[in-house]
Amino acid sequence: MTQEQALQILKTGANVFLTGEPGAGKTYVTNRYVAWLRERGVEPAITASTGIAATHVGGMTLHAWSGIGIKRDLSEWDLEALLEREPLVRRVRGTAVLIIDEVSMLDAHLLGMVDRAVRTLRGSKRPFGGLQVVFVGDFFQLPPVQPRRSQSEVGAPTNASGFAFESPSWEEANPLHCYLSEQHRQEDDVFLELLGALRAGTLTDNHKSALRARAEYPEEGDLSTRLYPHNADVDRLNDEALTQVDAPVRMFEMRSEGGKALVESLKRGCLSPQTLALKEGGRVMFTRNNFDKGYVNGTLGTVTGFSEGGFPIVHTREGRVIEAAPEEWRIDDRARTLAKITQVPLRLAWAITVHKSQGMSLDSAVMDLRQAFEYGQGYVALSRVRSLKGLYLSGFNERALRVHPGVLKRDASFRSASAAAAAAFAAMPAEELAALHKQFVQKSGGREPSMKDPKNKHTNNKQDQSSKLEMMREKHPNAYRPWSKEDDARLTELFRNEATVPTLVKEFGRQRGAINSRLIRLGLVEPDL
Repeated sequence: MTQEQALQILKTGANVFLTGEPGAGKTYVTNRYVAWLRERGVEPAITASTGIAATHVGGMTLHAWSGIGIKRDLSEWDLEALLEREPLVRRVRGTAVLIIDEVSMLDAHLLGMVDRAVRTLRGSKRPFGGLQVVFVGDFFQLPPVQPRRSQSEVGAPTNASGFAFESPSWEEANPLHCYLSEQHRQEDDVFLELLGALRAGTLTDNHKSALRARAEYPEEGDLSTRLYPHNADVDRLNDEALTQVDAPVRMFEMRSEGGKALVESLKRGCLSPQTLALKEGGRVMFTRNNFDKGYVNGTLGTVTGFSEGGFPIVHTREGRVIEAAPEEWRIDDRARTLAKITQVPLRLAWAITVHKSQGMSLDSAVMDLRQAFEYGQGYVALSRVRSLKGLYLSGFNERALRVHPGVLKRDASFRSASAAAAAAFAAMPAEELAALHKQFVQKSGGREPSMKDPKNKHTNNKQDQSSKLEMMREKHPNAYRPWSKEDDARLTELFRNEATVPTLVKEFGRQRGAINSRLIRLGLVEPDL
């Protein structure tokens, strides 16, 4: 299925499983769909199975969004308690579209818990409370994250229950399958064929010989990143390599705002460390996408100096020179920022773990897969690289070349279901498809963009917003005005002196919601998720 076909299916409001090989464009299609929804006034809930994945998509973890937190079971009392959390109820009931990224790392039991929670919060018995659910991910990649178990729990039964597609909640959601067939990462046919064979479980001795032929190291000064299965190897190599660089070290500390729990979640998911130590001559990797500035998550380079503002100047592998100014990672709930961290978007790049490489595209990498211990680990690592000539493989074990047999068995049905969906929608008249799109937007509380002024499609909306703002400021004169440092200091002082919210509303001339949001951003209160 092409990216455009998948996008047209998503716009109908059907539940969808968006999948495909690494580099097929799952993130691209998701981003286009999110932009399409927002143009029509529909704000989707963007979530992911892990903190790292959540920071990549600019959302929050599914656990936080749904209110289940770290629980591994939900009792009837737990479900009743969710209904007492008004902000959570408002958020879930005000959502029409739920996007779950990296669904391969979400186990069946947790997906069922989220389904129960959302049905309860929305007061609906329909799957996921009647939301459009978009599952995004590739089950051939890293499998579900298993919960940590205490020493006393070892040997006891676990709730981990296989892949999300094995959950009754998945079956009830009955998603249409969109299996993307385009390829936008790998650049040579030989490597594509090898990855396809690994994915299909049909690697031959010739394929393995081709991998062994890459058992070499790049030339001195090459920027290739080392990929390892374990964190300890990565930390050791990066620390040793930085120490050997003969230059003064510069430290960059992460800044944070918001509720403590959410800030910690952002920190865990951010690929840039809380304390970033850099030197001129150090190898680095950008940790997020900024197409305007010319870098993406995985862009490699060398620090060649520091700007007048004190920020690193990076000379990338492609020859671009970029000032790595600080970027923000944030958790937003509609127009409300719940937490935010700010850091230079770099990390040391002599080495990185396979887990943290997920979602990256690398021009070249040195890999040691001799200690691979998880199904899909080798596939994830190898598929990060654009071409076979960019692969330097110091070794691999047989486990590294295996994909999960359960996923392999199910993949054929994913592909056939996708082909059937593509054929059905291709046969649908364009007018009928457009009507489905329009109907879904209306059902979701949105509306088609105004075409009254083709030169400025936002003119009418701006006029409406301006008049509403004027009316609002008759009661709250500072509504939507920027907060100054003096305002923050005064708010902090009054709050610590136990001033009530109505007093703060009157003092600052702002709405109650604005006061609460600012208290959260200043870390004075925890958000009620």
